[in-house]
Amino acid sequence: MRTWQVQDVMTRDVASVREGTDYREIVDVLTERHVTAAPVVDETRRVLGVVSEADLMYKVEFLGQPRERRILPDRHRREARAKAGATLAADLMTAPPVTITPDATIVEAARLMDARGVKRLPVVNDLGRLVGIVTRGDLLKVHLRPDAGIRRDVVEEVLWRSLGVRDGVVDVTVDRGVVTLTGQVECRSTAQLAVRLTRQVSGVVEVVDALGYAIDDAPMSALRIGGATPAGIA
Repeated sequence: MRTWQVQDVMTRDVASVREGTDYREIVDVLTERHVTAAPVVDETRRVLGVVSEADLMYKVEFLGQPRERRILPDRHRREARAKAGATLAADLMTAPPVTITPDATIVEAARLMDARGVKRLPVVNDLGRLVGIVTRGDLLKVHLRPDAGIRRDVVEEVLWRSLGVRDGVVDVTVDRGVVTLTGQVECRSTAQLAVRLTRQVSGVVEVVDALGYAIDDAPMSALRIGGATPAGIA
């Protein structure tokens, strides 16, 4: 079963800036390229950080305000003030960068974004050099897969190759990413596994389980997995 990777959805033509790029030029790059952030790279394209509209907005936020004289300003406030007075990408960027590799799955990318609270990930090779960028919007592209492609993966990869369910036993319909499984398989465990694996197919939004089964083997499987054996069974 094909698993979508970051390299399948990332943008390869990345708008980037160097450490010495000044504030106005960064604004020009973001505006001209219609992006909200740009990786900051060195002369070898190694990613050093990311400068975003949020980093640039501090200069607008603190425009004309006198410097506060707090005894113990919080860390965020100190960083915001520092960026408000910065003029170069090296001082404006958020570092170290949160990056990902091209062969990571889109699920791994989504989890990393959520865990680190970022909206985008520079994509780097094994030398840490920039090869692309992936955003939240890019990860959603997987749900633009045609229904026919999703159905083919469910029928061929899930039912036949993974579970050995022959063609015609289970009817698979897909409507805008919603997969409905109808029919009867031999065991309850097979039906449950079919639903679980179908949910993992790229582009699946939801699975409607209309599967029946001839043998309810789930309780016995659970006992064996737990290491217990019912009385009278060797």
